[in-house]
Amino acid sequence: MSDPDGDAVRVGVVGLGGMGRIHAENVRDFDHEVRAGVDVAADTRENFERDFDARTYESHEEMYDREDLDAVVVTTPNKYHEPVAVGALDAGLDVLVEKPLAHTLDSAERIAEAAQAAEGFCMVGFHYRFSGATSMFKAYQRKGQFSDIKHIEANYVRRRGIPALGSWFTNRDLAGGGALLDLGVHAVDLALYLLDFPEVTEVVGETRSEFGTDEAYADPDNWSSEWTVGSETFDVDDSVSAFLKCDNGATVSLEVSWATNRESSDKFVVRGADSGARFELGEDSLTIFDTGLDGGDHYIDSEQTAHPEVTGWRAESKSFLDAVRAGQPPVQNSVEEGLQVQRVLDAIYDSSERGDEHALRSAPE
Repeated sequence: MSDPDGDAVRVGVVGLGGMGRIHAENVRDFDHEVRAGVDVAADTRENFERDFDARTYESHEEMYDREDLDAVVVTTPNKYHEPVAVGALDAGLDVLVEKPLAHTLDSAERIAEAAQAAEGFCMVGFHYRFSGATSMFKAYQRKGQFSDIKHIEANYVRRRGIPALGSWFTNRDLAGGGALLDLGVHAVDLALYLLDFPEVTEVVGETRSEFGTDEAYADPDNWSSEWTVGSETFDVDDSVSAFLKCDNGATVSLEVSWATNRESSDKFVVRGADSGARFELGEDSLTIFDTGLDGGDHYIDSEQTAHPEVTGWRAESKSFLDAVRAGQPPVQNSVEEGLQVQRVLDAIYDSSERGDEHALRSAPE
């Protein structure tokens, strides 16, 4: 971990593709040091070295042995989160691991166990918590605006948006799942965050794989540069519907898809006992639904717009780097919360496979 009296946090990035570069840029923008990076692809390493003036390696073990780091950011395919994150935690480093925590529940539990025993901390990359709308909602919630939240409609729906066939996203062995592990993880996390992470007691879910093997699949937004059904791996879900029950009486309805025949939607609708709210994932506008009696019964719909200096991945990176700098775990996005989200995802898959509701697997004693 970083010395609170030191200067820049020294960061290593494992996985130097698009997300790795986003995190590296944030580290640099906040005046910290991108010390090193790891990737299996030689050209990716060369580009990273050139753009960030950092040394690169083929393995995380080599980087941990050779570099004097304070923290590691993990943006590999989900299957490799565990060895990279656990190796960093065992080396006494702080870790930011991109969502989901892992590709399976067992793997996620091992990361959480390593974090509990480690000198450093592990933070999970749920960047939608840092939007202006989410921050405003939580501020109003702390003031008692909504009273008890009864239900959340959580949507993360693309009409057409399957990642490239044959990428690790569409390979169950590497990703652990499809749309649910890629998009649904954000929707589940944000819903539980808005509810202050109650215990989820029951889950019923249905996963589908309808479009990834369709030779007539249309891709108007060009998510996949070339659609070649049959030549590449697609063995994951492309849409999911689920319903969650919590121990405090709250419920969550979940709609997630990479592809489906309906309009796209990133809308969250929150129903509280006193008032409700609506916002879009990652946006800065929040609509509050209320009623009044003064002058006659009436509706009160008010739209609030935040103007935060940093949001999303930048705000998430800042929270992580500030925590490393202070030598204290961040106040949110904990590994325990990431593990709770993973249990819900696992239960949705299990419910779909068995065809009935599923009581969540409890944490080990």
